[in-house]
Amino acid sequence: MTELDPVIHAAARLRITATLATLDAGESISFPRLQELLDMTAGNLSTHVRKLEDAGYLAVEKTHRGRTPITFLALTKQGRRAFEDYTDALRSVLGERP
Repeated sequence: MTELDPVIHAAARLRITATLATLDAGESISFPRLQELLDMTAGNLSTHVRKLEDAGYLAVEKTHRGRTPITFLALTKQGRRAFEDYTDALRSVLGERP
């Protein structure tokens, strides 16, 4: 049986990863925008972002706009590959052929 990546498989992390995968390589999204899109609390999103970052799947960039701190999130090359592998594995589990 095909193994699904446990880092991505958690529902919240799957939603985060799937949303970020819609961005072009090199693009990022602000933390508040992702929070709004996914309708997650800041604390819950932050916890799952940390797990993805620790796995090397997510790049977190903290910067400022004027005096306001802002955090941008993007999939890393490794994260994009992990998501592609995850979706391939899921298709396999569902019985789809490549």
